[in-house]
Amino acid sequence: QVQLVESGGGLVQPGGSLRLSCAASGSIFSIEAMAWHRQAPGKKSERVASILSDFRTEYADSVKGRFTISRDNAKNTVYLQMNSLKPEDTAVYYCNADITPVATMTEADYWGQGTQVTVSS
Repeated sequence: QVQLVESGGGLVQPGGSLRLSCAASGSIFSIEAMAWHRQAPGKKSERVASILSDFRTEYADSVKGRFTISRDNAKNTVYLQMNSLKPEDTAVYYCNADITPVATMTEADYWGQGTQVTVSS
């Protein structure tokens, strides 16, 4: 059974930094795109950043220059380094990935359970 498990959220002051991690577990054949999304109360979900298996990245305009997405293919893990955090970055952050499990050999979209990031003084 394939799962995504996030970690690294918490409370940070404005201007601070946090690093989120998301590890995929289970019997996995391959992982293509991996991404971070966020949802703040009363707002639409936003894709924050994505990274392909060839390490090409894309970012939402709201986080360009402040957030960096990376991945470790050997560990089936994606990271989100968040610097210069602002109160408007407060949200639940979710990772998702396009994973092909060994059991099915069919690519599917998997999501983590979410981790809370709160930016406040």
